[in-house]
Amino acid sequence: MRSTRPTTTPWRRRLAAGASAAAMAAALLAAGGAAHADDPPPSGVDVTVNANEGQGTIPATGYGLNSAVWDSQMNVPEVQDLLKAAGVGVLRYPGGSYGDIYHWQDNTAPGGYVAPGTDFDSFMGTVKKLGAQPMLIANYGSGTPQEAADWVRYANVTKGYGAKFWEVGNELYGNGHYGSGWETDQHADTSPSAYAHNVLDYVSAMKAVDPTVKVGAVLTMPGNWPDGVMASGESSDWNHTVIPIIAGKADFVIVHWYPSSSDAAHMLDSVSQLNGELAQLRDELDAAGAAGTPIALTEVNGGVDEDTQPNALFGADAYLSALQNGVFNVDWWDTHNGPTKIDTAPDGATDYEDWGVLSSGTCVGSVCEPALNTPFPSYWAIRMLSRVGVAGDQLVGAGSDSAMVAAHAVHRANGDLSVMLINKDPSAAKDVTLHYAGFTPDTAATQTVSTYGDEATSIDTATSAYSATHTLPPYSITTVTLHPKAGTASALSAPGSPHVTAATDSTATVSFSPSSGGPVTRYEVYRQVGTVSELLGSSTGTSVTVPNLTPGSTFTWNVLARDADGKLSRPSDPVTVRTGTPAKSTCQVSYQLTAGWGSGFNANVTVTNTGPTPITGWTVAFDFPSTGQSVAGFWNAKVTQSGRTVVATPVDWNGTLAANGGNSASFGFTGANSGANPPPTVFTLNGTVCTTQ
Repeated sequence: MRSTRPTTTPWRRRLAAGASAAAMAAALLAAGGAAHADDPPPSGVDVTVNANEGQGTIPATGYGLNSAVWDSQMNVPEVQDLLKAAGVGVLRYPGGSYGDIYHWQDNTAPGGYVAPGTDFDSFMGTVKKLGAQPMLIANYGSGTPQEAADWVRYANVTKGYGAKFWEVGNELYGNGHYGSGWETDQHADTSPSAYAHNVLDYVSAMKAVDPTVKVGAVLTMPGNWPDGVMASGESSDWNHTVIPIIAGKADFVIVHWYPSSSDAAHMLDSVSQLNGELAQLRDELDAAGAAGTPIALTEVNGGVDEDTQPNALFGADAYLSALQNGVFNVDWWDTHNGPTKIDTAPDGATDYEDWGVLSSGTCVGSVCEPALNTPFPSYWAIRMLSRVGVAGDQLVGAGSDSAMVAAHAVHRANGDLSVMLINKDPSAAKDVTLHYAGFTPDTAATQTVSTYGDEATSIDTATSAYSATHTLPPYSITTVTLHPKAGTASALSAPGSPHVTAATDSTATVSFSPSSGGPVTRYEVYRQVGTVSELLGSSTGTSVTVPNLTPGSTFTWNVLARDADGKLSRPSDPVTVRTGTPAKSTCQVSYQLTAGWGSGFNANVTVTNTGPTPITGWTVAFDFPSTGQSVAGFWNAKVTQSGRTVVATPVDWNGTLAANGGNSASFGFTGANSGANPPPTVFTLNGTVCTTQ
């Protein structure tokens, strides 16, 4: 859980220390600094890129950044030029928790500081100069739906700004309802239910002025406080209360992500949790009737070594990981923030614990930051994003066989392929060999390599002859851009709009719109398995049914078209396929989360024998969906865990289950979670897959 926001400064609050890092942490925190002549040779790493594995298109809103009304440099030309050069496509305003105290009409924030020249029109001047879009926070904490509607009218009717995206408040789950209160909320009822119903009033008032605006509601990131937390008398947490109320009415949902990390190694490793946390959020939306609701990650920062190289590596990895998981907007915290404490990063650099991408030029005691508006490494990380892909380019699969090297890939609209490689090791270079599926590089053509090295003050770019192997300097971000070999790409367009039209416990049907650009021999459906595409089925029409699927499972599929020459088109956007548990079985299980605190939870399991034969001596088994979930204690059963698999057996007084639902057995356990905490989906009773409630 994060500590409360300081009242004396507008700076982003610090995070509480997280769990200690594991083996990777020890390696990451080895002696930092540049490589020396007596260092060991670079270790070999294999990275595989699968261009047949589509992960969606980079949106124009993808690369965003927070702005704040306390920032006197927000709209100066030097800052505007730096942000434009970095390809920032969204600026969020008026600044985190200030969104719940800010009044746009007179540019005031009672209880906070507002710098001169930061009013809404001045901010929009910067947005327009960047060619960006605003992400605006309508004041929920101390404002009204009418005030928000008036802002929409001024922005889009009076001024014609075309401001599309509007959040209703900031982190309202931090309004004190769960005991921690940094967010202003002057409503008499601060419950999640009250927030959700009030959001509907904001949506109605704002859309009455401009029906084209998109209005978003605040959710919590699964696996992070206060996920799973319930106040006295409540039976569901923030997300499970808010989502059913705003489903189909709010246009998008908002989450923030500040992984609780104790050191740089843990922070860099935490990006691996993002996939599971966003997948769980989508499951929660789907289950509540809000399937397909867009997700915006409007605040993110690693929170460790904030203005040194580790946070830059984290940022590049986090932006692309979020976009690969379907998030349409990622906004880094923050443009300027200010120093708070002097520290030393693993590479030996001075860290001012400043959460901004640009220096504020101020001091802590006798130690001063670089000159005002000097870019910190996190700025260069954002600038590197455009070297791997821009709006309209397609994210594709990439995987590394080393935890020390992260890989992301983009199939460019012009046919080129770009790969981003992030070396998380502070002291050792890595030799990376690239392998390709679904893309054939032109080995006779040149390649372009851009590198942002440890604590560098610029990005180095060079053109050279093709090579499959690249040496990554310690603590660096490298992008490699390759041209395709002539004649290897199909002229067919990707099949469009894949969606699931039917699903059971073992089958699913996906439909899609046809490809264009030439005759299609057949359409093929592939399952993403790491960086391997597994063919599941094909059809000459625009619908494919796949049998023999695993019950209670989630899959990611792509559809590709094959032309008369046997070449495959680009992949469709990914489609998530979920199978249920059997509609009829001889057993039934319910799983209920009864309490949570972000890093742990209590759960209750009830099993019923619905078959015709009594059972004496039962065994219930299930798998945790996430590697970060574990059993810490239990009651009313003996519970053991091996890997993700959990097995429960009875105690001496509840070992008999009567036939035909004559009784049930219940047991509970306390769990720990690092990252996502989705519920198990498949339970077996003595080996039989049960119906799950």
